Amino acid sequence: MLLIDTHVHLDAEQFDADREEVLARARQSGVEQMVCPALFAASSRAVVRLAEAYEAVYAAVGIQPNSAGEAAAGDLDRVEALIGHRRVVAVGETGLDRYWDFTPIEVQREYFDWHLRLAQEHNLPVIIHCREAESDVLSMLREVTDRGPLAGVIHAFSGDETFAKACIELGLHVGFAGQVTYRNRKFESLRQAATVVPDVRILLETDSPYLVPHPLRGKQKRNEPAHLIHTARCLAALRGQPLEDLVGHASANARRLFRLP
Repeated sequence: MLLIDTHVHLDAEQFDADREEVLARARQSGVEQMVCPALFAASSRAVVRLAEAYEAVYAAVGIQPNSAGEAAAGDLDRVEALIGHRRVVAVGETGLDRYWDFTPIEVQREYFDWHLRLAQEHNLPVIIHCREAESDVLSMLREVTDRGPLAGVIHAFSGDETFAKACIELGLHVGFAGQVTYRNRKFESLRQAATVVPDVRILLETDSPYLVPHPLRGKQKRNEPAHLIHTARCLAALRGQPLEDLVGHASANARRLFRLP
C-alpha cells in the first residue's frame, strides 16, 4: 500500500536537524512520493532544491496569502522563473485567509488571481489555501473557471459539505489533513464533508510540520509524512471503505493531478 503526501513543507526549519531521517521514516511508512509547496519566493527556490536532491520529492512554487504582505519587488518574477523546471508540478500554495491578519484581503486577492492565471497559462494544477474565506475563494474560482479550465486542490480542507460540493463542481480535488481525525465537536462538519467527496477527487496530505493527527496529537509537537497513515485510516473509517481502497484512489488521484510518474 503506497501513499502520496500531497502537501508537506519539507523546507521548514523544523526539519533542519533531521530531514534525512524524516524522509527515511516516510519511506518506511509507505509514503513513496511527496509534493512540497512553497510559502514565499525564497522557499520556492528551496523546495525546488529539495526536489532536485530527493527523487521522492516534487515542488510547487508560489507565495502563500499570509506571506504576500511581506513579498518584495521582483518576488513574483522569481516564482514565475521556476515554472517549467522539471521537478515543479504545481503552482502554490496560494489562496485566501481571513483567520490571520498578516496580509490585507485585497492584497491576498491580487496575489491569488496572479497565481491562478499563472496556473492556467502553464496548464499546471494550483494548490489552494482557504481559511475562513470560503465565499471569497469560490467567487474568485468561479470567475477563473469562466475564462478557462483550472485544475487543483483545496488543501487541508477545513470547510463543510456545502463548500466541498461547490469545489467539486468547479473541478477541484479536496485534500484532507490531520484535522479530519480530530473528534472535537467543531470538526463534525468537516468529518461529514469527508464522506461526500467522490473517490476520484480525494487526496491525502499531512501539511507537515503542522496538523499532527490523532492519536499523536498532544504527544508530538511536529507532524511529518510518516504520520499520513493515521489520516488515511480515519478517512477510510469515516467513508466506510477498506483502507487499501481509500489509499488506492487517493494515490491515483495525486499521480493524475500532479502528473507524477
